[in-house]
Amino acid sequence: MDIGTDVRETTTQNRLRGGFDLPLLAITATLIIFGLIMLYSASWDFSRAAYNDAAYMFNRQLMWLGLGLVGAVALAFLDYHRWRKLIVPAMALTVGMLIVVLALSEARFNATRALFNGSIQPSELAKLVSILYLAVWLYAKRDSLQHITFGLIPLGVILGFVGGLIYLQPDLSAAATVLALGGLLFFLAGGDIKQIGGLLLIAVVVAWLVVSVSLTGQQRISDFVAGIKDPLQASYHVRRSFEAIVNGGWFGVGIGNSASKVTGLPVPPTDSVFAVVVEELGWVGGAGLIALFVALVWRGLIIARRAPDMLGTLIASSLVIWIGLEALINMAVMVGLLPFAGNALPFVSAGGSNLVTTLAALGIVFNVSRNANKANEVNDEWRSYRALINLRWRHGRRGVSRAVRLRSAKE
Repeated sequence: MDIGTDVRETTTQNRLRGGFDLPLLAITATLIIFGLIMLYSASWDFSRAAYNDAAYMFNRQLMWLGLGLVGAVALAFLDYHRWRKLIVPAMALTVGMLIVVLALSEARFNATRALFNGSIQPSELAKLVSILYLAVWLYAKRDSLQHITFGLIPLGVILGFVGGLIYLQPDLSAAATVLALGGLLFFLAGGDIKQIGGLLLIAVVVAWLVVSVSLTGQQRISDFVAGIKDPLQASYHVRRSFEAIVNGGWFGVGIGNSASKVTGLPVPPTDSVFAVVVEELGWVGGAGLIALFVALVWRGLIIARRAPDMLGTLIASSLVIWIGLEALINMAVMVGLLPFAGNALPFVSAGGSNLVTTLAALGIVFNVSRNANKANEVNDEWRSYRALINLRWRHGRRGVSRAVRLRSAKE
């Protein structure tokens, strides 16, 4: 079927539902409800001990959820092209907050990540803003990315500097996510494997220069290496997580019945919430949660493929892949496959910063979907680009071609 015809048919179908992608909306609602249930189960004992109120963390999560939903709806109606003007001041503000948190914030759990008594984590905002900044930057430089002085080196320095500031907190997962998504975005924008390798090398070198004085981050790497060599030498956190997961078996011990969350599993409502999920719902429940995240990424990539321009594709695809990576990293850490980093499990972990930024990201994805639904036709250049993407997907080869070789429509 011709891509233009496919887009027009999709447009007609979606006008009846306000332009919102209903499958993605249903997946998001399911994750929110699931997350609230599991958060309350994982947090009541921790909240009672820390705050003398069993519902304290759950109530705060509801407050942040309300704020996040308001932001998501607003962003769903804000044309994503507006980010071309808004992203530079947003990036400057984010870098400023990262510097302030290192200079002024107090350490919590051997990390310095939050402002306002632990209420706001700039690293969560940095991940979202970095993705938008890179998408806009790569879109603007799409015709010169293959020139090393205009594409590769500047992008590597940007990634390394932001990633290094995040690593210093230390937030290893956030830094790794920024670097990985930078490589992904560069690939989607038209870079090849050699360029991506060079990009990541530049970013790692710059990040290393920024974080060479960080002792806490180096200790976490050492603990991870020791755990890989011998699981019995893994950190206490990972060993307790193993215990919870094994105790859950196939079908779990039932919601609210986790023993590990009340017998020493570190921070069960945040970093360790996946271990609580598997203990209470079993490996089947854990697999179901993974399936929900896979479905979210799949639906987001469909929206990216239908985007009316390259900027929409870059933004939508990178945002949903970011959410999927966040989930993957959290779960991999809990089973000792990655260094312990303290990142949140989207929608499930307690934490307002992560929940609000995740919902904001999905709001932007919904806006890309709404713009695609409103488009009456696709320009010839973008039709050629997407046709080549589809062709390569069908033949199992590299998913995206070199967009820089295709001239985009003049604005």
